[in-house]
Amino acid sequence: MKKSKLKKLFSNMCCSQCKSDFDEESINIKREEENLLVLQIVCQKCGKSFGIALLGADENSIKEDEDALTFQECPAPINYDDVLDAHNFTEKLEKDWTKYIPNEYK
Repeated sequence: MKKSKLKKLFSNMCCSQCKSDFDEESINIKREEENLLVLQIVCQKCGKSFGIALLGADENSIKEDEDALTFQECPAPINYDDVLDAHNFTEKLEKDWTKYIPNEYK
């Protein structure tokens, strides 16, 4: 698959660490099969690596003139009040609350 096709998909995205844009050199195709494309995106400025799997993707399904990928709205980050709420919740638990945690997680 041509990297120029893939570059278009990532044109709206940037590195979450340094905010640099991705270019063709940022894209490393790791695995390409029918309806599956596994990529490694590496920021050319800071070196942060991102692993991405595109299901349903192949040479014919990605067009160079398609719109780029975009992020969906995410929930707000955890804030001070969330931490206090969690603390208050755990304070009200019975003393032997750990009995409800499966042994594999203890």
